[in-house]
Amino acid sequence: MKLLQDQPNNVTLLTNPKVLKLIGTVLDVGTGTVNSHGNQKATHTKKQTKTSTTTNEQQNKTLTPEQKQAEEQKMKGNEAYKQKDFETALNYYNKAMELDPNNMIYYTNRAAVYFEQQRWNDCIKECEKAIDIGRENKADYKLIAKAYTRIGNVKLQEKNYQDAIKYFNRSLLEHRNPDIIKRKEEIEKILKEQERLAYINPELAEQEKTKGNEFFQKADYPSALKHYTEAIKRNPSDAKLYSNRAACFIKLMEFGLALKDSEEGIKIDPMFIKCYLRKGHALMATKDFSQAMTVFNKALEIDPNNQEAMEGYQQCTAGSSNDPEEIRKRALADPEIQQILDDPSMCLILEQMENEPMAIREHLRNPAIAQKIQKLMEAGILAIHHV
Repeated sequence: MKLLQDQPNNVTLLTNPKVLKLIGTVLDVGTGTVNSHGNQKATHTKKQTKTSTTTNEQQNKTLTPEQKQAEEQKMKGNEAYKQKDFETALNYYNKAMELDPNNMIYYTNRAAVYFEQQRWNDCIKECEKAIDIGRENKADYKLIAKAYTRIGNVKLQEKNYQDAIKYFNRSLLEHRNPDIIKRKEEIEKILKEQERLAYINPELAEQEKTKGNEFFQKADYPSALKHYTEAIKRNPSDAKLYSNRAACFIKLMEFGLALKDSEEGIKIDPMFIKCYLRKGHALMATKDFSQAMTVFNKALEIDPNNQEAMEGYQQCTAGSSNDPEEIRKRALADPEIQQILDDPSMCLILEQMENEPMAIREHLRNPAIAQKIQKLMEAGILAIHHV
């Protein structure tokens, strides 16, 4: 050591085994093997392997002879399973269970074989046994979650989506597996679509439409809206229903919703003229005369003699070209308009609508008030813009 301190460049000494042994003894370290440059090779990997082997040996020492034999049978079963030799795999798993009946893994492995063989009932029963044994022996929650997932997969194969979701939820209570969360969400979408399709019934839709028409004639627009909505749920591919509900929305001053229903009806049946008329009137109500003219023109392409489309187009032309003040003056000359504006209660309502725009929805529930507001809008006195 003294020689190395005095002559640090004399690295050839480090290749001498006796010197290395002496250094190792003094410093209490393993010397390993040194290369030609005097650098010690790492022995960490060897130590790590040795430690891992020691750990496995310690674990094996904690197993009883029967449990060790059971593990050997399981490994043989796993090899047969990979080769899709399911009967052989079952035999090995059965032997493992006989040797160690308290290990739930052997039950879930056997359930996996039953799943591959499409023996659904056997698979479920085996998973249920595994869960019971796992709980009794305080098994890892992930193993119990796996058993619940297997039952869920069986239900999925049987297209029993509600039960599949139920068992996936139970699995997630044991362990939050992201893959199972995603699978459950996909099944929920399928189930929701199934329920929607199962709800469709054109005959019941027609009954709801008739009820809606009756309430519409009575100017009870909220009730009419309720029945039209139910009719659409029962038959979402009928453009007439969207047209009817759009008319109802216009009466309730819900012009944005009226536009949406009109457009949906047009998608379903591009030649159904009433949806264009509803859309045109909704656009007129928001003073969007340019767009309204385009829509009424489209309606006239479908039916050149349609009186409502011609009148709508003319009104848009007048509305877009006339001075707003002149329109107001002509409207005020109308006796019916004067009577509405002279009504103290209507004045209060109009004032409230100006200060609290959302208040209009409550007032429109009253058919008489709704009719007066509609009259003021048609005359150009009142404009309500959809937000």
